[in-house]
Order: sequence, then C-alpha cells, then structure tokens
Amino acid sequence: MLPALPSLLPFVMFAIVASITPGPTNLLVLSNSARYGLRAALPIIFGAGGAAAGMVWLVGGGLGDKLAHLPEVQLAMQVVGLLWLSGLAWQIWHAPTHTAHTAAQRRLGFLGAAALQLVNPKTWLMALAVVSVFAGPADDRQGRVLCLSLVFLLVALPCLGAWALLGAGSARWLGSPRAMQRFNRGMALLLLAATWLSLWA
Repeated sequence: MLPALPSLLPFVMFAIVASITPGPTNLLVLSNSARYGLRAALPIIFGAGGAAAGMVWLVGGGLGDKLAHLPEVQLAMQVVGLLWLSGLAWQIWHAPTHTAHTAAQRRLGFLGAAALQLVNPKTWLMALAVVSVFAGPADDRQGRVLCLSLVFLLVALPCLGAWALLGAGSARWLGSPRAMQRFNRGMALLLLAATWLSLWA
C-alpha cells in the first residue's frame, strides 16, 4: 500500500517544493502570523494543508478525470479563485495598523483557508501532478493515493509552519503603525502578484 522508498523520496521532495515555495497560501500564513501572532496562523495552516491533502485523495479517486472534461467548471473555479484572492489582497492593503483594531478584524480561519484551496488553480494542478506522476498503476491505486495524500499533509504542515514562524519573527520589526502599514501593503502586492501570475504558470 505504501509506495516503496525509492519512489517515496522523490514525492517527498516534490511535496516540500510545492509547500514551501511562495504562493498565495504561504503569503496569507505569513501575513496573519505577523499581524495577529503565531496562534492565529494555525487554523490557516491546518485548513490549507488538510484541504490540499484531501484534494490529492479526491483527484486520485476519479474527480480529476471528471474535471478534465468540464472546462467550464475549471474556468469558473479559476475566476472565483482570482476574485477571492484579489479581495483578500485588498483587505490586507487596507488592514488597520493598530493592534486594538486588528484584534477585532475578521481573520481567515480554518474553513476559509480550506475553501480557498478548492478554488485555487495551483492546488488543483499540484493534486493532478501528484496523481499522474506518483500514484502508479491501477492496482491498489486508491491505497497509494491515500498514502500519498497523508504524506503530503505531513510535509505541508511544517512547511506552512515555517512561514508562520517567519511572520511571527518579523513582528518585532513591525512595532510602529508605519512599519505595519508598509508590511501590509507589501504582502498585499505580493499576494496580488502571486495570484495573477498563476494565469501564466
């Protein structure tokens, strides 16, 4: 059921690269951790990591084949994802710089982070790549896909956690409202760039 070690190691390397490289989810983890603290980023980490692993399992179960024959659904998901991430970038740009205000501001939580993966084209492409490259032949494919999705989750959580630690560590340099405003606007621009550049990826 579990893939052999020679084929598992390349998958782990792939999962690390897919999880640690900058992207919308990583930037949201970084931003929330810097503005609200490490604990506030944990629901995003578990929501995003769990949803991405679940998508690997769903795609391996046949959903990927169905989506491949529904270009209208793919386009709708892409549009919703682009609009949602652009809206989040707008909120980060205009986020209050005072701690008293940010504590009351609505944050992206577990369900929001999980739902974001469902409309994120990059996550679907990653899940399709996992299944097509690493799932192997049809014999016991479901078992292998389940194992791969669990391994992906175990790899993604610490990778996303590294971004949260980076954000929490940067909070000490964001003591002034001006510094926080610059950080918020920088994160908003990076999120917007990562979102729209995915169209040409």
